[in-house]
Amino acid sequence: MKAYLHATRISPKKANLIAKMVRGKSVEDAQYLLEHTHKKGARLLQTLLASAVANARENDKQDPQHLFVKILTVNKAQTYHRGVPMARGRMRSMRKFLSHISLTLGVAGHDEDSTARKTEQKGSAEKKATKVASQRVQKPVQHSRASAQSTQDRGKGSRKSSSRNTSPAPRVSVRKSPPPA
Repeated sequence: MKAYLHATRISPKKANLIAKMVRGKSVEDAQYLLEHTHKKGARLLQTLLASAVANARENDKQDPQHLFVKILTVNKAQTYHRGVPMARGRMRSMRKFLSHISLTLGVAGHDEDSTARKTEQKGSAEKKATKVASQRVQKPVQHSRASAQSTQDRGKGSRKSSSRNTSPAPRVSVRKSPPPA
């Protein structure tokens, strides 16, 4: 139930725009969307989808009405480098991108059961984690000797340098006027 397009002459960005519309849809919905989308990528994906449906019907004896687009990936392939003539005999390089597109179809009933089992396993693992976290006992905080001594010194009034970097207040000089004669 797979089909591939290798080294297709369309950039991955443009092909991925169309692929986003089709991912997760049923085969009938995907065919309808691709028929009514006027893009080059839609035509390419339409032929790829028809090929995947034919593979599912002939090889796996699946009914196309129960199929959906399970995985649709668009990957970057090689790049052609071409030149465009410019002024003063120079050439500007132009790149033409190619794509690898792969499509996998799934049967609607079978994959839902496996995902339901996975979610149940995740839920039970989360419950166990919350149980363990709730059983932890918080211990009282113990201070080291250095920090305990520095707090005692602060209480006695000694002026040790603290962790905060504070600057002293600016000195202001006041001129007194001379006494009256």
